[in-house]
Amino acid sequence: MVIGAMLMLVVGVLLASGQRSWNQIYSSAHKKVNQDAQAVMVTFGSIGRKANRLGYIVYTGNGGTFIPTEPETSDEEVVSGDAVEFRFWDVELDEADTHELMDVAKHATAYAFFYIDDAKLKVDYGPYPPGAVSAGGRNTTDVTTTILAENVITDANIGPFSHTTVSGVGRGCVRINIALTDPEDGDTVTVKTATLMRNIWPR
Repeated sequence: MVIGAMLMLVVGVLLASGQRSWNQIYSSAHKKVNQDAQAVMVTFGSIGRKANRLGYIVYTGNGGTFIPTEPETSDEEVVSGDAVEFRFWDVELDEADTHELMDVAKHATAYAFFYIDDAKLKVDYGPYPPGAVSAGGRNTTDVTTTILAENVITDANIGPFSHTTVSGVGRGCVRINIALTDPEDGDTVTVKTATLMRNIWPR
């Protein structure tokens, strides 16, 4: 009976320990900060992949005003900024309308403007044209804003968005580098990812 009781005690301890470990793993995987990190990576990557490589712009922000970030040299250079605008197509091609299939004047039909506002990573979706930023201010006509993540921290020396330019022209790969903080326990999740624009129109 003593041996049986000891075995039951050991099994109970193991079960309780396993339950605690499972709860910790589940809680960690489903914490809002981790869900926000996943949302950022999926949204940023999917929008970038369908964007027009010839139309994206990295901006430097100052008090709500956004200005395109220009490289300082014509050499290969990493240029960073506070916001990025992707331009893409959000409608299917009308195969019956053959004369419109190769319209070089249509560089995009929509845009997504990623920026940080009040420690929140937001993205504005709107029709293109007009562009996301006009005369330094954000476009607000027919725009839908989504909050991807909260409690966002950025590097003071490097903007949250960056890309590489050669002779002043972007190479079509935009990177995001931010950190998300959990306000409950102070845990930090770093989000570093890149998206490569494969669409080039007009060629």
